[in-house]
Amino acid sequence: MKFVISTQELNYLISKILNVVSQKPTIPILSNFLLEAYNDELILTATDLTVGIRCHTEAKILEEGATTLPAKRLAQLIRELTAVNVEVSTNSNEVTTIVAGTSRFKLNGMSKTEYPALPDLSQAHTFHMKQSELKDLLYRTSFAVSKEDNRYVLTGVLMQIANGMATFVGTDGKRLARSHGPIDIGSSFTGQSIIPLKAVDEILKNLSDEGDVKISLMSDKIAVEANQIRLLTKLLAGDYPDVNRVIPERSDIIVSLHREELSSLLRQISLFTADHNHSVRFTFSQGELKLTANTMDIGEGNVTMPANYQGSKLEIAFNPGFFIDILRHCKGETVTMGLTDAYNPGIITDGDQLSTPLQASPLFVIMPMRLSED
Repeated sequence: MKFVISTQELNYLISKILNVVSQKPTIPILSNFLLEAYNDELILTATDLTVGIRCHTEAKILEEGATTLPAKRLAQLIRELTAVNVEVSTNSNEVTTIVAGTSRFKLNGMSKTEYPALPDLSQAHTFHMKQSELKDLLYRTSFAVSKEDNRYVLTGVLMQIANGMATFVGTDGKRLARSHGPIDIGSSFTGQSIIPLKAVDEILKNLSDEGDVKISLMSDKIAVEANQIRLLTKLLAGDYPDVNRVIPERSDIIVSLHREELSSLLRQISLFTADHNHSVRFTFSQGELKLTANTMDIGEGNVTMPANYQGSKLEIAFNPGFFIDILRHCKGETVTMGLTDAYNPGIITDGDQLSTPLQASPLFVIMPMRLSED
């Protein structure tokens, strides 16, 4: 194998696939990239046996062939090169010579024959959607996914397809984010997939704001293809909880709040919460929302902001970090909050969509915390 490619282009390709390489691979070759040079094209592949990613670009192929090279070492080397182009050649002993300007390096690789093949997708159901739409749906939901392995199915984003709509859900049991949008698939097609968070993060990193994305679905895997990059991942197995049961169908109290102001005040007040009791008291009274945090070791914080609240005094406590996360993933000037009492979940929508919470997109649910006694 022998090819010449722009150093900048090779560095760009490597950056797109490097995060997939496992930190502690189960077999040594998984710490390598697969490089294939055929038909004036260079193809790079990385996999950890759960998530696989392949990208390709034009290159000047002088001799066709393939090899695998240590991913992290190759990435670090290419990143440091200052020459405009780099020439890469591999001999029959899997020793790869890298020439950049007056610099010359030899890197020991392993044979392509040992590298795991990415799964065949010829039998998959496929559909297309705008990259910007998929990016938005995943961005609005993946932040709420559980980071704890003890609830395995909650460590991924749920994708449900029904009636020509794709609905994405992320939850860790304390908060929930849901968003949906139309897709060009037959209205009779239904399916449910749990996409691992690592794969979702890589998909988000590789989507742009223009063009379409092709999604291929099988019973145990999903592939996302855009911008000359295909990411393929195994799906998480298990039954995702019925999230509709935790979304209140109606709210007795509906309040509109300025998003940026509320976010700023929450960041201020969260400085006065302790790690073991990370809650802020929300007190709603006529035309006003007051936020309070009181911790013996730290001190006390009180902030207020205007709110279109009319009614008797209502107190409820929330985790400020969770609330700030939700506000960060909204885009409107205001958010609308739906409440019933101090013990039931609060609903938040971006803008004014709370009249039909089960149809709202995006929709966020946050569980209240126990009100501490002053």
